[in-house]
Amino acid sequence: MDALHPRLLVTRFAECFGFYAAVLPELIGATLVKGTAAGPYANWDVADQGVLVLFDRAAMAEVIGTSTLPAAPSQDTVMFVCRVPDVDAGAKLCADHGATVVAGPTDRPQWGPGLRTAHLRDPEGTLIELQSY
Repeated sequence: MDALHPRLLVTRFAECFGFYAAVLPELIGATLVKGTAAGPYANWDVADQGVLVLFDRAAMAEVIGTSTLPAAPSQDTVMFVCRVPDVDAGAKLCADHGATVVAGPTDRPQWGPGLRTAHLRDPEGTLIELQSY
């Protein structure tokens, strides 16, 4: 049983599905367990443990009764973090599949010894951090 896994609520489901389906296998060895680009749900696992779920934002709003509320832009409230063997290669892979680079690969010794990161946005705008130690 999976204890924790991120679930991204997205409005551009097909685009996000295509992005994560293209990059997660190579980035972290994840496999698609359920779902298609048609939505409204998809999930990826690594070694039978959930690592990411996409869920259509409108479908969730219907379930919890918030579909009449406006969507409010704000600063980031979630970040999907992937530990990868090569931040530079991972950033290129993501960019090649439609991610927007926010902060390119950079050594960050002030955050941790040997830490290297890159920050990107998926097609929905969700912040992604690639990291290696």
